Amino acid sequence: MSLNLSRKSGVIYGDDVRQLFLYAQAKGFAIPAINVTSSSTVVAALEAARDNKSPIILQTSNGGAAYFAGKGVSNDGQSASIQGSIAAAHYIRAIAPAYGIPVVLHTDHCAKKLLPWFDGMIKADEEFFAKTGEPLFSSHMLDLSEETDDENIATCVKYFEKMHKMGQFLEMEIGITGGEEDGVNNEHVQKESLYTLPETVYKVFEALSPIGPNFSIAAAFGNVHGVYKPGNVQLKPEILAEHQKYAKEQSGSSNDKPLFLVFHGGSGSSQKEFDTAIKSGVVKG
Repeated sequence: MSLNLSRKSGVIYGDDVRQLFLYAQAKGFAIPAINVTSSSTVVAALEAARDNKSPIILQTSNGGAAYFAGKGVSNDGQSASIQGSIAAAHYIRAIAPAYGIPVVLHTDHCAKKLLPWFDGMIKADEEFFAKTGEPLFSSHMLDLSEETDDENIATCVKYFEKMHKMGQFLEMEIGITGGEEDGVNNEHVQKESLYTLPETVYKVFEALSPIGPNFSIAAAFGNVHGVYKPGNVQLKPEILAEHQKYAKEQSGSSNDKPLFLVFHGGSGSSQKEFDTAIKSGVVKG
């Protein structure tokens, strides 16, 4: 399989992102996702990707976006996070073509309490789309893993229907990723809660695939946010292969890897664990 993108350099979206993910699956690699908080971190990540001839995902977290806006901007009503993420998106769009690599412009974990941030970015996407025919961001992530599965999936459906109209990707999280990020603390959850069942992952596939194919699933397989020494975290990346097998059987797909999967967190993962995750269809790491 060859990688044929309509845009070879700079921020890509829509079918180009899908083609990139399919290419990553076929060639057995994941695309690194780097959280950026300033023009300096954007440039450092782009330089590293260019030097390694690699595509890259650049993303802002809620807190990182507020930092991008500057400490002098109030975050009442998520204002700083909204303006900071939009500023980062415009900066990345302006500078990324100079580095000669495809860039996926993404945003990281958005919990339920942060949905006003998500709404502000979607509004900016819609305004940019009306002017240019493409969304400002390539994709966004909803992390409603603290909510019930039914609420999580229903909310993702609601937003994905809007995003699909602009050709955007949605990344959603189902199951619990341990550790702490952006004020969501799962450091003390029971270990058995850190592993998502294939049946649960397939419920996501059933709900989102009728809308469109451009979505990825961050399913928990023991991974955590933060960096831990190998052995301190019990990763089970083989679970991801079970998700793919179950989804293929239930959907009748001819594709051995019908799901786009995500590897979250530092987790002190070994090379073997990471390789197992890649073989199971992880496209974002």
